[in-house]
Amino acid sequence: MASLSSPPTQNTIVQPGRIRVIKEGSRGQVGGGPVVYWMFRDQRLQDNWALIHAVDQANRSNVPVAVAFNLFDQFLGAKARQLGFMLRGLCQLQSHIEETLQIPFFLFLGEAEETIPAFLKDCGASLLVTDFSPLRQFRTCQDEICKRVSDSVTIHEVDAHNVVPIWVASEKLEYSARTLRGKINKLLPEYLIDFPMLQLPKNKWVAATKQSIDWNDLIDNVLRKGAEVPEIKWCEPGEDAAMEVLMGSKDGFLTQRLKNYSTDRNNPLKPKGLSGLSPYLHFGQISAQRCALEARKVRNLSPQSADAFLEELIVRRELADNFCFYQPNYDSIHGAWEWARKTLADHASDKREHIYSKEQLEKAQTADPLWNASQLEMVCHGKMHGFMRMYWAKKILEWTRGPEEALAISIYLNDKYEIDGRDPGGYVGCMWSICGIHDQGWKERPIFGKIRYMNYAGCKRKFNVDGYITYVKRIVGDIKKRKAENELHKTMKELPS
Repeated sequence: MASLSSPPTQNTIVQPGRIRVIKEGSRGQVGGGPVVYWMFRDQRLQDNWALIHAVDQANRSNVPVAVAFNLFDQFLGAKARQLGFMLRGLCQLQSHIEETLQIPFFLFLGEAEETIPAFLKDCGASLLVTDFSPLRQFRTCQDEICKRVSDSVTIHEVDAHNVVPIWVASEKLEYSARTLRGKINKLLPEYLIDFPMLQLPKNKWVAATKQSIDWNDLIDNVLRKGAEVPEIKWCEPGEDAAMEVLMGSKDGFLTQRLKNYSTDRNNPLKPKGLSGLSPYLHFGQISAQRCALEARKVRNLSPQSADAFLEELIVRRELADNFCFYQPNYDSIHGAWEWARKTLADHASDKREHIYSKEQLEKAQTADPLWNASQLEMVCHGKMHGFMRMYWAKKILEWTRGPEEALAISIYLNDKYEIDGRDPGGYVGCMWSICGIHDQGWKERPIFGKIRYMNYAGCKRKFNVDGYITYVKRIVGDIKKRKAENELHKTMKELPS
């Protein structure tokens, strides 16, 4: 981990606690060279504290500013579904940034540990502003960049993803939502505030030659390489689409669907009961803080639903970031609490009625039609209902040779097929279901030990299981029909006239 110094206390319009100085340049202050914002987690123009800070610092030092993005190839198993969504959003973002702010957007391919330091050297940058991510791949990359850049370069890390910055909310690993909730609520008056107006840069970028970006070629390439998991059609990528889902007059969550959130969000047969924002939050195409600010404005229309949404958006999301930031083993059984590790070890050799391989699970080849439906919903639709994700992961624990294998398979499938895979929320969801993190011990039983148990009968009591299975079959059928029509259309086009 890079050494940290105190955050800037002046000369910034961003709350000081939101910024960490992870490398202090030898010059001691910004100036003399451009400011570069290395964007990766928060892929948006509006409501972006990191971009606000980068432009502000550049203007205070009378230097230009640029945005740099490094495309990780097949990052953590990402396929066409995830990379296509991200690249289509970035294509829109480039034009927004360059047309609105006259800030150049640079896209690099390869390893960020090499491309970002090389770019900083080429343009003579004095300050690098980076997004915050709790995931080890980004943190390791960031540490390596700190080592490779010139001693004259200062590096600021900005948490633009959480409402309350992760290191401000808590300085330790929190046990549960109960232990974090009070800390966050106490800080909301300071951090849940509206954003300042994004300034225009005072100086234009002239430091480096900028090559045009062939987005069509990039997208075609990732679609071809990741064709195993094709794109989804129900979720339009980009910042504008994200705001439409949040605030649209026709089907916006806060404008049209919020009132049903408290009653419908745990019913897999009512997908419209959910916000639909998770893909946009995951890729940073919308700010959680903006979502919270807008939800507070309409709270009086449906207080119970608004409060439930804010709990999920702020406390639960930021609890997941807390876990991944302070627990290095956030995707391993070694990251579970001692009581959970012990009870899982005590029952690891318990007899299982069924043992399924990773391949059988991936193809939804189990004796449980409800589980098969949830797996197919994820594979074909790109998004499994949140309630079903819990049942889905717990059955994997029941059907594999031990908790280590169960956790590895659940994370593999989640990251491969979910549009919002490779996210702290996904890792924590799997760890909650299989390893009991942020939960308590329950009545001891075979295989699960004291881990919370879920079964088919319990699901039947909560919702119409047969209706859900039929609903997923319809989704799968519609997708297969569209695929067949596309293949036929492609074949007809290739026939000689």
